[in-house]
Amino acid sequence: MTTYTGGCQCGAIRFRVRGTLKDSSICHCRMCQKAFGAYYAPLVSVRGAEFEWTRGERKLFRSSNLVQRGFCADCGTPLTYEAPDGVAVAAGAFDDPSALPPVIQFGTERKIDFVDHLHDLPARETDEDAEAAPFLHDIVSYQHPDHDTTKWPEERNS
Repeated sequence: MTTYTGGCQCGAIRFRVRGTLKDSSICHCRMCQKAFGAYYAPLVSVRGAEFEWTRGERKLFRSSNLVQRGFCADCGTPLTYEAPDGVAVAAGAFDDPSALPPVIQFGTERKIDFVDHLHDLPARETDEDAEAAPFLHDIVSYQHPDHDTTKWPEERNS
């Protein structure tokens, strides 16, 4: 049985999923755009799998009469879309989102036209931005690592 793990950016909330995940999607509806603060929401259905929270508790926002959305109250990371037919987890909250490619798009009536052309934009790696933004040389990430930890946050030297 395959096991997937993930959590929020600050590490206050972690989850584990055991089973087969085959229903990854992108939703373009306006509600998902606002919930994710993005052009679309990448989601992975956990229906039929064993899903559990392993650290912390998500905060819930009722975005409609039928749907609740879970997020981390500490860092704001979007975590879940919870509807009568099951729970979907934000794809980017998984430790390895590349393992869960989308297979369908929903809410395409609200799809923003330019998203089909994002791959045509010029692309630069983070290190290439250091000349324009020299502070990048000194950045230290406080983001939770992409794996389970027994204790978080770790002690930091300021």
